[in-house]
Amino acid sequence: MTYKKIINIVHNSVRFSVDTAKYLKGKLVDLGYEVPDEFDENAELIISIGGDGSFLRALHKYHFPDIPIIGINTGHLGFFTEVNPDEIDYFLQQYTSENYFIEEISPIEATICTRSNCIEVMSINEIVIKGDRSRTLHLDMSVNNNLIQRFSGDGILVATSTGSTAYNYSVGGSLVDPRLDVLQVTPLAPINTNAYRSFTSSVILPSDTTITVNPEYRFENSIVVVTDGEEHRHAAITEITLQLSKMKIKMLKLKDFDFWGKVIKKFL
Repeated sequence: MTYKKIINIVHNSVRFSVDTAKYLKGKLVDLGYEVPDEFDENAELIISIGGDGSFLRALHKYHFPDIPIIGINTGHLGFFTEVNPDEIDYFLQQYTSENYFIEEISPIEATICTRSNCIEVMSINEIVIKGDRSRTLHLDMSVNNNLIQRFSGDGILVATSTGSTAYNYSVGGSLVDPRLDVLQVTPLAPINTNAYRSFTSSVILPSDTTITVNPEYRFENSIVVVTDGEEHRHAAITEITLQLSKMKIKMLKLKDFDFWGKVIKKFL
């Protein structure tokens, strides 16, 4: 793809984000950039203004574009959003001086099959398979066609390395350096009794792993699939297959970015 001197700004409707976008647009125009009112696929950069949710929604809304993206944090945690509003001038100086690098991350993709058809969904952080209306799920989970557990509980979460710091971390999963291309399966309230035996901690699997989940027949209408917070309900789900996508999301990072420094700052 050939990029022009165009930068897309996307933001939520919060007043602080709107004001920040207006300020940023003025700065970019002064630097000779075009900032279109509508999303331009020929842009050289996407700047998302908001929180982590806004960042993820932008990627989903524009179908995971092949354009580097960076976030300005006007939200709360701001793990994806690298730049604070008071650092805009510093960011622009670093960007125009090319003091940055591109970190490529792999989303996770799932094929959800029902008795009538199959659909594909994709996620940056995680895909969660859980019970609808707080029902207990009974799932057979296989790794590369080998059955490894008959899970019972609230559900399972399958996270990317990037998503290890999100929902995965809040339910007891492991933090994973994003430079490692792995999948992590974390159980949600697993049942461990004489009747049911489930993993009680997360399992980390290599990047070429295919995970297959089959619900017990009588529970196939009790499943909700959640991708980065977006719920998908389908009648009579028979199988869900998950794997890392071959697609790469381009995350623009300033050269002084340090993942573990950010973990300490945000979580400890």
